[in-house]
Amino acid sequence: MNKELLRTIKFTLFSISAGIIEIVLFTLLDTFTNMPYWPCYLIALIASVLWNFTLNRNITFASASNIPIAMIKVGIFYLVFTPTSTILGNYLSETLLWNATLVTLLNMLANFILEYLYDRFYVFKDSIDTKKKDK
Repeated sequence: MNKELLRTIKFTLFSISAGIIEIVLFTLLDTFTNMPYWPCYLIALIASVLWNFTLNRNITFASASNIPIAMIKVGIFYLVFTPTSTILGNYLSETLLWNATLVTLLNMLANFILEYLYDRFYVFKDSIDTKKKDK
């Protein structure tokens, strides 16, 4: 199987697992707390990002890159994505009264596509497949 296709499949599967974490945590916070949309979304997003970063760095991209540098690069992505998606999501959910779960799912889809491209062509571009396999 083509390496890039396999890499894309791995990224997709790990993103689905991160998405499950995000949507379950978001739903629990949205259902059982009185918090508005944005803190529920933000807490769930952070949990899923940490999970996804760890799996994708180690397995999908098999990168031996410097972890703090890679995390800073991913952090830069989220410095743009997080406020944009949080403000837009809050506006759609609280002002336009869209379903909060639907808004979160739309944000997750945008995150999936944009983060794959960002990770593949920027964060891990020069370090893909550099991690030594455990014996």
